Amino acid sequence: MRRIDGYVMRTVGGAMLLVMVVVLSLDIIFAFIAELDDTRNDYQTLQALWYVFLTLPRRIYDYLPLGAFMGCLVGLGSMASSSELTVIRAAGVSLKRIVWSAMKPALVVVVLGVAIGEYVAPPAERVAQSTKAVALGAGTNVASASGVWHREGDVFMHLNAVQPNGVLHGVSLFRFDDQRQLTSASFAERAIYQGDYWLLENVRTTHIEERETRLETHRTRRWETGLSPGVLSVLIVKPENLSMTGLYTYANYLGKQDLNASPYWLAFWKKALMPLGTAVMVLVAISFIFGPLRSVTMGFRVFTGLLVGLLFKYMQDLLGPMSLVYGFNPLLAILIPIAINAVVGAVLMKRAG
Repeated sequence: MRRIDGYVMRTVGGAMLLVMVVVLSLDIIFAFIAELDDTRNDYQTLQALWYVFLTLPRRIYDYLPLGAFMGCLVGLGSMASSSELTVIRAAGVSLKRIVWSAMKPALVVVVLGVAIGEYVAPPAERVAQSTKAVALGAGTNVASASGVWHREGDVFMHLNAVQPNGVLHGVSLFRFDDQRQLTSASFAERAIYQGDYWLLENVRTTHIEERETRLETHRTRRWETGLSPGVLSVLIVKPENLSMTGLYTYANYLGKQDLNASPYWLAFWKKALMPLGTAVMVLVAISFIFGPLRSVTMGFRVFTGLLVGLLFKYMQDLLGPMSLVYGFNPLLAILIPIAINAVVGAVLMKRAG
């Protein structure tokens, strides 16, 4: 029995690895071609290649659920096509044991995904984004398109690049009064964290008064703000590319500032429930093999798998923004597709048993 368990695990695990290699290879090629369109200033071909390499952990994390689902579908499907599953069932191996053997590689994928998503992808993504922004000239552009916006009290700020070592490039500060009128606009080429405050360098400030504007320049200037390098390192990365701890920290910070933290809670729950979603998708793949896809061709299995995987992804992608627009709990937006797939998988497995 152990040999059969090992054979099923190797077949399914090998199929998962093959799917990941194929999908990642295509994604990396297209990503590199897309980055070549952004080459300018110091951001050239080698920098674009380095950027794609740094974003590789994030890409692996994004495709792991699809790799687990498609790998299970392809691996067990190949065994079904060659009648190996029929022979294994005839040898007295129960359906539950086959399911558990196929689930083991998926559990490895889940653990790997959690580790990459929490400890590897977020810091690599921060380095990739900040390195690219600096190479594109973040220190010389005022409110460039590659940066991020943030509000703290009556000050709106734009940061062109945030480096992990506590250095900001291209800091724009816009201060408004109680009547929402702009009173001053500042731009600093760089800001360095000093422990409890930031030191702005090469600062130009325009004060807007009733009848005139006044320009001030400072070599250095102290900047008091509640933003620390840890919080800013979260701000520069898209919510879906952050770690769960980073999402939790920044969502609480936004709540204290009376700002909308729903996108970060949505990303938090999506990451937190990723292991459950992956396990449910693998269960659906297994139920398809022992149910409606038992005797179809491999091409049709792959097509069906892509269809189901995309449907699951689009359901989450649709319900997520809907939760932000209509104000219902983001947790429901993640749980509803998982619950639907779990019910489908359970029903098909019950029929197969």
